[in-house]
Amino acid sequence: MRKLKANDLKAACDPSMFPFKTTEDYEFECEPLHQERGVSAIDFGLNVKSEGYNIFVCGAAGTGRNTQVNKAVNEIAAKQSTPDDWLYVNNFINGDEPIAICVPAGRGIIFKKDMEDLIEELRAEIPKAFESEDYEIRKEELLKEYKEKRDETLEAIENKAHEEGFVLKQSATGVILVVRSEDQPMSTEEYQQLSDSKKKKIEKKKHELHIKIEQVLSEVRALEKTAKMKTKELEKEVAIFSVKHIIDELRFKYRDFEDVIEYLNHMQDDIVNNIDIFKEEEESPQAVIFGGRDTSKKDSFRKYQVNLLVDHRNSKGAPVIGEPNPTYYNLLGRIEYVSHFGSMSTDFTMIAPGALHKANGGYLVLQVMDILTSFMAWDVIKRVIKNHEIKVEDINEQYRMISTTSLKPRPIPSDIKMIMIGPPWIYQMLYKFDDDFRKMFKIKADFDIEMDKDEDKINKYAAFIKVRCEEEGLRHFDRNAVSRVIEYGSRLAQDQEKLSARFMYIADILREANYWAGKDNAQYVDAPHIEKAIQEKIYRSNLIEEKIAELIDKNVIMIDTDRSVVGQVNGLAVYDIGEYMFGKPSRITARTYMGKKGLVDIERQVKMGGNIHSKGVMILSGYFGEKFAQDTPLSFSASICFEQSYDGVDGDSASSTEAYCLLSSLSGVPIKQGIAVTGSMNQHGMIQPIGGVNEKIEGFYHVCKLKGLTGGQGVIIPELNVKNLMLKDEVANAVKKGKFSIWAVLTVDEGIEILTGKKAGEKDKKGKHPAGTINALVEKKLKEYSEKFSKEGISKKPVKKAGVKKKGKK
Repeated sequence: MRKLKANDLKAACDPSMFPFKTTEDYEFECEPLHQERGVSAIDFGLNVKSEGYNIFVCGAAGTGRNTQVNKAVNEIAAKQSTPDDWLYVNNFINGDEPIAICVPAGRGIIFKKDMEDLIEELRAEIPKAFESEDYEIRKEELLKEYKEKRDETLEAIENKAHEEGFVLKQSATGVILVVRSEDQPMSTEEYQQLSDSKKKKIEKKKHELHIKIEQVLSEVRALEKTAKMKTKELEKEVAIFSVKHIIDELRFKYRDFEDVIEYLNHMQDDIVNNIDIFKEEEESPQAVIFGGRDTSKKDSFRKYQVNLLVDHRNSKGAPVIGEPNPTYYNLLGRIEYVSHFGSMSTDFTMIAPGALHKANGGYLVLQVMDILTSFMAWDVIKRVIKNHEIKVEDINEQYRMISTTSLKPRPIPSDIKMIMIGPPWIYQMLYKFDDDFRKMFKIKADFDIEMDKDEDKINKYAAFIKVRCEEEGLRHFDRNAVSRVIEYGSRLAQDQEKLSARFMYIADILREANYWAGKDNAQYVDAPHIEKAIQEKIYRSNLIEEKIAELIDKNVIMIDTDRSVVGQVNGLAVYDIGEYMFGKPSRITARTYMGKKGLVDIERQVKMGGNIHSKGVMILSGYFGEKFAQDTPLSFSASICFEQSYDGVDGDSASSTEAYCLLSSLSGVPIKQGIAVTGSMNQHGMIQPIGGVNEKIEGFYHVCKLKGLTGGQGVIIPELNVKNLMLKDEVANAVKKGKFSIWAVLTVDEGIEILTGKKAGEKDKKGKHPAGTINALVEKKLKEYSEKFSKEGISKKPVKKAGVKKKGKK
């Protein structure tokens, strides 16, 4: 055991080691502060182009994960080529499946403008072509030819009817034959006066003429159909003539792009087949319908528009996209709808891109928690990685009871490097339960919460402070302030040989210290400003700690610090309330008596103790059995309790404390209540390191300060925790002045000697402990219990009573 000195209690940083007076004068050539392991893994993952080498960045918040990812990705993306623009155009063969076309970066907007200009030009040129003199002459000739043949045919049948004594007349139901009397139609009265034989002859002729008339009308209809067909061919010829040379200009311009050429060919065919919409527009007789403009004519041209889905005209290098809200539609894109007179409609121009489209050919950075908490988002990511394509789909199609017709845009080939950032436990969960995850995210980049404390890292800490000052417009820090920040970094890491890698917390202290320096109208931030920022940060969070201290001061929570009691010791616990941790002493008591129950952990019995705490208590059985039951069986029962504990208890850092309680109770030697204890133990009685050692020591120090420092108070900690000490200056000064003490021990025997002032006692060659030592007194008590237990026995043998004889029996 050893009593620690003031210089053992923290690793002070000497300001004279810095080659500057303030960070304003600091000129550094070292690389920015980062974690080599994580940065190296990210760099490797970004440069491997094989399938499945996406990156999962692990680490706690504030360790620089996002900063390093963005820095590394942007650096490598800037050196790469800019990916193609993507467009959706109408599918003239199957309108429900819009076609995706890619063109080099920056040419998408040009193609879109070319198509708009093309349609405008066609709308102007096509009507002119149909108003030309040549077109009118040729159309007139076709109509004249048709009219002449029609008139000739009709005249022939009319003459035939006249010869047969009939007159042709038009009616609503067609052509009718009327009997002629000389050159005038015969009246009904005249026809009735004719003889029956003459009537019969007339009806016969009439029937024959009707057959011939039907034949003639069929010929007329055939002539009319031929005329219409020739007129359509003429219109098509004129349309092709007026359209082809205009579209040929675009064909030549985009001759290197097969998809564009194919699209232009299909578009030309569609324009020719729907030439009427391009002819001179006539004002609708009813321009306003239900208070809105009639847009049917305008909508007819939407199918010739271009939907520029991804535009890289202003991009330099590969895209780096971070999606803050990775919902299904924000990732995959969506098909939007417009309401028109109560009905919903859509087309290819309303396909909106998602983050995957924008990141195609580059990098997509996502927060894994956002992905996993967004419905179907994780499935989208896996589907895109697995199928190497981005397919815009309506999620409602998968859950709709009735199937409806909707757009099904053709998928776009994908080439995206995925980078996901999240805590280690999510990585482990996905790796264990999702087989696809192992294949898709083969690179793991770990970011630690601490780093080694050496000269290089200290200089990088100073460089980090300077960079923060310059980027955020903070006051520069003098060397004393930088030194205090280094010490604060070690305190966060809970290690004299480490520095915290949670740069977020370091940056917060820099900003807050800058504020307090501003309050003092200081030109530079000095060490007192750092201290002020730390204390104010604590003050904002330690309300519960102060309430507990108040209860201890009023003796509502009973803690002794100045007397000695048998079977009672002050243990130390840590309370974690989020951003703030603090230590609090807890009275632990033990009562021992004869029996066979062994150790009874009251916390466990009432289900307030955690598994690790219960394990620590059970280790005590092994320790006592090995130390005191080699010759005589243990015949005692003991109950251990955390007094005034109303919450759950976990952790094994009180196992040594409980051992001291039992030793005191069995030996009858009181324990000094002014000394608190922390440390776990193994079955050999070795003291093992614990967490939160600084908070525990400071917590008990403040309680002793409240009740009055006597010089005899202190804390016993494991020897292996000495390197974790980064105590406040107030505690170190109290130790230096002899008002407070801290001991480091390796074994239970060392600890009990400090607590009782008596030797623990080691076994001699005969296996006996020296008389009057703690272990000898314990051994004596256990033997007494064993002897009494053996004499009295578990239960006395029952005495056999004489039975009453029954009649008829001997």
